[in-house]
Parts: sequence; C-alpha cells; structure tokens
Amino acid sequence: MSLREVDVAIIGGGTAGMSAYREVRKHTDSIALIEGGPFGTTCARVGCMPSKLLIAPAQARHQLSLLPAFGIHSDAGKVDSRAVMRRVREERDRFVGFVLDAVEGFDPAHIVRAHAAFEDPHTLVLTAAADGSTPSFNRIRAKRIIIASGSRPNIPDAFKAAGDRLVVNDDVFDWNDLPGSVAVFGTGVIGLELGQALHRLGVRVHVFGRGGRITGLSDPVVLAEAARIFTNELITHLDARELRIERDGDSVLVHSSDAAGEQHSERFDYLLAASGRAPNVDTLQLQHTGLELDARGVPLFDPQTMQAGGSHIFIAGDANAERPILHEAADEGLLAGRNAANYPTVHKHARRTPLGIMFTEPQVAYVGKSHEQLLADGADFAVGEVSFHDQGRSRVMLVNQGLLRVYGEAGSGLLLGAEMIGPDNEHLAHLLAWAIQSRMTVRQALDMPYYHPVIEEGLRTALRMLLEALGMGPHPPLNCIDCGPGG
Repeated sequence: MSLREVDVAIIGGGTAGMSAYREVRKHTDSIALIEGGPFGTTCARVGCMPSKLLIAPAQARHQLSLLPAFGIHSDAGKVDSRAVMRRVREERDRFVGFVLDAVEGFDPAHIVRAHAAFEDPHTLVLTAAADGSTPSFNRIRAKRIIIASGSRPNIPDAFKAAGDRLVVNDDVFDWNDLPGSVAVFGTGVIGLELGQALHRLGVRVHVFGRGGRITGLSDPVVLAEAARIFTNELITHLDARELRIERDGDSVLVHSSDAAGEQHSERFDYLLAASGRAPNVDTLQLQHTGLELDARGVPLFDPQTMQAGGSHIFIAGDANAERPILHEAADEGLLAGRNAANYPTVHKHARRTPLGIMFTEPQVAYVGKSHEQLLADGADFAVGEVSFHDQGRSRVMLVNQGLLRVYGEAGSGLLLGAEMIGPDNEHLAHLLAWAIQSRMTVRQALDMPYYHPVIEEGLRTALRMLLEALGMGPHPPLNCIDCGPGG
C-alpha cells in the first residue's frame, strides 16, 4: 500500500480548510489539502449567498404591499417563479465560480481528491471522492493534521417518512420552480430566512419550531417581540408538539399539537428540514486519534488555539460546531493553520466579539454576550432598550417594528452584549460589535456622533436608557424634539 508523507494534512476544502491552507503554505510546501466532495464552500453553494438571492426578490415584492400606505398604487408584483429561481441558480453559480477560481490558484500537487479517515493519530486512509476519483496513493502520514470537514443538514428520523418530498436548503436552491406549499421545520437562521422568503414569493408556508425558541435570541423580552412579529406575518408554530409526518400521494401530511393541546393537520407539497446542521466528523474514525470527544463526537479543543487536547491535531470551522458562521470559519482556519504549521509552538489568539445576523425582515441579531450567558455567569448587569415602533426614521420608511435590548456591566459601564429584532439591525449589530471589541463604555458609545434622522438614533436611545439603569446617567439630551421617543 502506497504512502505519502507531508508536514500538514488538511481534511476539507471549504472556508476553514482554504483559510488554513493559505496560512500553512507560508511555512511549508509539504501539504495535502484533502477534499472528497465539490469545492465551493457551504456559504457560496447552499448557505449565505444563495439564501440572500432568494430573500432579495421576496423583500422587493413585499415592499410593493407597503405602497398604498405611501399613497402609491401599483398592480406589479406578479411572481415569475421560474425566473426567480433561474437568477438564484445563475448568481449562486457565479459566487461558487469565484471560490473555484481561488482553488485553481492552489498548487495542484497539494490537492488530494479523496475522502479521509484516521487509521492512527498521524495516518489517514483515503477512499474514492464523491466523483469517483482516487489518488495514486491510499494513505497519508502527516506530522500535523487539521480537521476542517464542515457540516451537513441535520435530518431527524421522523422527517424521513416524507420520502422524496423531504428537502433541505441545499435542494431549494436547485429548484427550477417554486412549489405551492412548504412545511418548514426549524426556527433558526435557515428556517426563518427561507420560510419568510418563500411566503413573500407566494408559497403557502407553515413554520414549525420546538420550545418557543428562535435561534440567536435568549432575552425573553426580545424573543416575545420576535415571536409576535413572525406569527403576525406567516403561520408559525414556535412550540409544535407530538409531530407526526405522513406521506400521502404526492403530498406530506403534518400532524401536530400546540401548547394548549389542540390538534392540527395540514397538507404540503414539501417538507423542508431546517433543523440545524451536524458536524462532518462521524466518518473520520476519530476513535483512532486518542482524542477526548464530546457527546456529538467532536474532539474537545481550545477555541483560542483550535488545538485538540495537547495534540498535533487541530479542528476549525463548522466541523467543531462552535460558531458555524463564515467569518468565524475563516478566522478559525487561519488560526489552526498558523498553529499547525508552527507546532509544537502554539499561540493563543483572542477571538472576535460574537456576532450573528438573521436576514429576515425585520432582521434578528445578537452581539457579544447573550442575556442567557450573562445570567449563567452571574454577571451584574443592567439593560437598556428601545422599541422601533415610534422610532423616527423607521416610521418614515414604514419599517417600524422590533425591539433592541443592550447590556452593560455594573460598576465599569462596559458594553457587554445585545439582542435585537428590527429594521437594518445588521448595521446596529456591527456598530455594537466594534464598540464591545474596543471595550467601550456606554458613555463612550454615547459620545460618538449620531446623524439625524437615522435608525442608529434608536441605538442611542437604548444606550441612554442603559446609562441611567446603571446609575451613571442621565446623558445630556439632544436638541431634537420632533423625532419621536426612539430618536
């Protein structure tokens, strides 16, 4: 059996793997970048980019429904669903093409088209890639190994009763046309983004969740506002119980009960499983590494080094299931690559402030420490909030719904985190993430410039409330007297 020896082997060619490869290559030319599936990254193929391509026309059509409130009437808005999906696919392929162009810039001698599994802590056994290709050797022995094998949709066994009417987000972006109805299971980013987009494009959608949760929100006040907003627009069962899936001809029957015990049955064309993603570690034979694994089979690792235990093995990106977001995967890949290349010298690196955004409308976002985390840590903190209902610029644009809650540390006045649902919250979340990472206090954030009239004035209102809640206010009021209680 033939063997190839390298300094560093990287399992997976997605965002984390590509980032690790670029970093390792600065230190050694003895590399194996192992990929058994298609290159292109989860984000470009089935994640952030194609989902936004579907969301964009949905939001454009939804804006038409607001025109009468502005005194404008239009008969536009008819959906050519084939044209919608054609643009999604074409633009998706364009984004994937950019990634493939980057891979073409890698040294072809470093790329190994195969699946890999551990035989022992330093040896990887190779099997045929998804396209049937195999390398000229069947084993790789590496001094250091980086696991960047990504993730896949999690599909509960109960959903499999839907047969070929069961789809995941990967499948949606290959549709040539939109169906008449879809049952969406999951109230996380994938479920709510796709559920709302399909609804706004004319698809009959029901969204099913468990336990009343919405991913990214732990503050009960913000969560209640988000639940109210989503259930007012589309049929959303945040706490569906006694779920039973049944195939009936070309349809799927979904049986459930609500918190009050009332039974519901509904027929759909498809069941979309958006119930999270599972790390791709189960086929890696990690029991042969000697590493300690968690309940999901993921190696225990240091998030500031990406090192598993004290070993020569590192894990980055969705494979470690800690922060499954593209910018985090890129950061982790770089850190894993740097430490693997320099092993046994391993350096800790401070992570960026946590930041997550759900591109629904209004947008859901979280920054820094969550409400749940602060309570679990026993932190002494106060809360400031603003409703966007009466926020000046939001009312002008007829996007005035949502709530922002921001947290500050008692005594120091440091900004700690925030949870929110509201208009253009992607921008407010970034401002707060930068402020938290810069270790700004509430007063320092209030001393920054705020233009008028902008949605950011709502953030200032929340910060002023927070300053007073911390016993450090009031902050000097503004001269504006005609812009509403939210700025």
